[in-house]
Amino acid sequence: MFYGRNRTIRGLIAMAVTACCSLAAAVANADEPKQGSTRRVDLGDGISLEVVYIPPGKFLMGSTPEEKRWATGIEGGAQPGTERESYEGEHPRPMSVKDGFWMGRTEVSVGQFRKFVESSRYVTDAEKPGGKTQCFNPKWDGYHFGSKVVHPWEPMPGKSWRDPNFAFPLKEEFPVVCVSWNDGRAFCNWLTQRERESGRLPSGLEYRLPTEAEWEYACRGGSNESHYFWWGNELHDGEGRLNISAIDFLPDRKQTWPLGKAPWSDGYSFVSPVDHYGEKGRNGFGLADMCGGVWEVILDDFDPKGGHEDLHVVVTNPRPVCRGGNYFDVPGNARCAVRLGLQSPSYSDSRDGFRICLGVPRRN
Repeated sequence: MFYGRNRTIRGLIAMAVTACCSLAAAVANADEPKQGSTRRVDLGDGISLEVVYIPPGKFLMGSTPEEKRWATGIEGGAQPGTERESYEGEHPRPMSVKDGFWMGRTEVSVGQFRKFVESSRYVTDAEKPGGKTQCFNPKWDGYHFGSKVVHPWEPMPGKSWRDPNFAFPLKEEFPVVCVSWNDGRAFCNWLTQRERESGRLPSGLEYRLPTEAEWEYACRGGSNESHYFWWGNELHDGEGRLNISAIDFLPDRKQTWPLGKAPWSDGYSFVSPVDHYGEKGRNGFGLADMCGGVWEVILDDFDPKGGHEDLHVVVTNPRPVCRGGNYFDVPGNARCAVRLGLQSPSYSDSRDGFRICLGVPRRN
């Protein structure tokens, strides 16, 4: 008799526990943002930036041998023998992003970075005494494949994000360039402190650069397949989506980029404004300019054998990772899987920028 009664009581307790757990889960799910939810981050004086929520998920990191052959072929235009494609790993590898995060819809713009500098009085690495940044040399007259290859980018003192030597006026809506890994992290730290002091920062989160896994997962836009670009494998579908080395004429010249492989004009010889292509230029997660535009500096340190699922840190001579390609590069170097290692955390270039992430802390 008592045995049966105890079983009944234990059953009621189990049902109550299950109900409580279900309620707690429902509350937690109700609080969890939905994919594509946005947050508008106020930087002051009418300037803001937007971040988009990306849920946890799985993806394939890297590229197939077929993709590498396309990248170094006629249409891809990448120069074979540079080892760049080997940095992507031999084959695509399954990866998981275990925590949801918010990603900047666009790269940080000149206007947004200017607000940070004015508010914090920050001095970028390129602007410090003895600092230099890599910029386009307007006297460059093309590649000479005889005895020596003359590259159009050279280290230039006196140039910075304020004047990246574009040979035309800088617009506030352009992505900021000539900023280093150190500079990108400083922007994120400033934004974290600003939002925390205002009480707007979600508990347990911080603004930072995205990890390499977060970046490629975000770039692929939710796809579980290993496509060349976020929209698929066809280059011609990139027209109206992709700011790369196309058939646009250089400033004050009657010639185009000699590396121009894209058979269309994107309207800009250098950078295009952030989110210039609108909805067509946004991937499945709603992120703009993930391929082409400017290289985006990442939180991880570079491993030439391939990217990592978890944050990869190198103690001695670290080289930050950059992803996504840039306005000067060929289509083969503007794919989801393309990755390079910068020279140092203080290195900057007029083809490099960054995008912010709001997520759990990853690096001190």
